[in-house]
Amino acid sequence: MQACVILALMLAGDVDSGPEKGAKVPGLKVYDVTGPNKEKTVDYADLLKDKVAVYYLVPYEKFDRPMNKFMKTLDTKIGADFEGVQAVAVFMTDDEDAAKKRLAAIQTSVNYEKTALTAFNGKDGPKGWNANSDAHLTVIVASGGKVVARFGYKSVNDTEVPDVVAELKKLVKKK
Repeated sequence: MQACVILALMLAGDVDSGPEKGAKVPGLKVYDVTGPNKEKTVDYADLLKDKVAVYYLVPYEKFDRPMNKFMKTLDTKIGADFEGVQAVAVFMTDDEDAAKKRLAAIQTSVNYEKTALTAFNGKDGPKGWNANSDAHLTVIVASGGKVVARFGYKSVNDTEVPDVVAELKKLVKKK
């Protein structure tokens, strides 16, 4: 029985993914499908360098309903509780055109308010972001252009949101 519990914890456990805590946020040139820079290629790391930001590294083929629920729940918390925080979901893909269409449809269905859905052409992710291919989702919390927290998930759902919210509470006064 104990071995089963340990195995379950290992399978659901976190993975090492994303830039190291304390590192400068690397450049992030992406195509913004739904955010404030809609239909433009922008460097979100540069645009958000003086702000608190949440970045999601999403392997396009691994995006599913539980991940969407996590992202939407956090998007709602950011909008309700944290002034000036922006989230950027970077969908990493080798088919950027298909991703653009799907992300537009997701936005129509889900209506993210504080999360820009963006496409990055390349499954391995942007240079310097160190996306682990075993991670189904990588979440980076940044402030002032520096990484303050990172989370790599093999599996994720909305029960993980409080961990990210706890990091945001350290950085931003609640509304």
